[in-house]
Amino acid sequence: MFPPCSNGQVGVAEMKVAVEKTGGLVVLAESFGHPVFRDSFKRIFEDGEQSLGLSFNGTLDIFCSKDIKIQGIIGPCTSLEKKGPSCADTVIGQGNTTSWKMCGLDKSTCLTVFFDISPSDRSNPPGAANQYLYLQFLTNYQNPQGQMRLRVTTIQRKWADSSANSEELVEGFDQETGAVVMSRLTSLKMEMEEEFDATRWLDRSLIRLCSRFGDYRKDDSSSFTLNPSFSIFPQFMFNLRRSQFVQVFNNSPDETAYFRMLLNRETITNSVVMIQPSLISYSFNSPPAPALLDVASIAADRILLLDAYFSVVIFHGMTIAQWRNLGYQNQPEHQAFAQLLQAPQDDAQLIIRDRFPVPRLVVCDQHGSQARFLLAKLNPSATYNSAHEVAAGSDVIFTDDVSLQVFFEHLQRLAVQS
Repeated sequence: MFPPCSNGQVGVAEMKVAVEKTGGLVVLAESFGHPVFRDSFKRIFEDGEQSLGLSFNGTLDIFCSKDIKIQGIIGPCTSLEKKGPSCADTVIGQGNTTSWKMCGLDKSTCLTVFFDISPSDRSNPPGAANQYLYLQFLTNYQNPQGQMRLRVTTIQRKWADSSANSEELVEGFDQETGAVVMSRLTSLKMEMEEEFDATRWLDRSLIRLCSRFGDYRKDDSSSFTLNPSFSIFPQFMFNLRRSQFVQVFNNSPDETAYFRMLLNRETITNSVVMIQPSLISYSFNSPPAPALLDVASIAADRILLLDAYFSVVIFHGMTIAQWRNLGYQNQPEHQAFAQLLQAPQDDAQLIIRDRFPVPRLVVCDQHGSQARFLLAKLNPSATYNSAHEVAAGSDVIFTDDVSLQVFFEHLQRLAVQS
């Protein structure tokens, strides 16, 4: 666990390789007394050694059919340098091997494995004898009770000829997993390639995908539509471009290393929240409900709960904040208001209780200094350039970044070009 660095201390950025290759735990906080550090440290030992369900001494072996080559893995593991015919020439992450060591792992450990198609078999005609591909994952580990376990997962998939029929590819596309893979690959490239332009690479990749799988008339952006299997993927890429994984200039090197370590090891569900936070709205007029991750969701008589994984933000609209400051929640005739204030607090604690490391809890008010924790994650559909269009009680974001709508309009125009 790492508190902030001072002169002579070793920081997260310097220890990133050691932590990832050993599967160790890492927590970044402002001081030893900060709630994030204190509560995370306490949680490790509160139920003894089995508190986090940690397992040890793990190995992962991958076997695949001759048509498939293994490029490597991104995640908390290290190569055992077990080379074989299944190793691809192109290496991504921990490659040039078919076996990896995982010193520490738990039920949420998630690795990203990259495969390639063998060039000699790429041209096989449809209906050839090897119309199926096979992947097998063998995971050995020692559980918290000291017992050795072997888990074998075997996967069979049918080859799809994308040039003749892309429907099978489209139907099998998982948008959330695709977004997480892109985010992990982007983070790796930013660390390994000095001249890598992450934003441009993501844009080009998204344009190629939309041009390949979109439905449109050439040079007519108004005709562009995306299959439902891809419908929210551009939104994931929009938020990834604006995330702490790509926009590193507002974070210290330690923070960037910390964010990427957790991104590379968490489950798909948790990783998606890191890329595109969830937002819940609380008001007198309706029960708690999901809200758009947009500045338009802010209202004077509304409370918002943002889960950005590394932080949980409770945001009070200015009217709610004024009533709270006047103490209305302490008056018997305003019990409904007291319940409204308490609901996001209870939901925030549920999120914090089930997460390790413990996220930072931020309670703020509209127009307050800490409101930036929410505003930085919202789609800037209303900025200082469009303040005249903002409804009363709403808010604006002081940024020159384009909104999701403008981003998608540019994407449509470029995807349909001849």
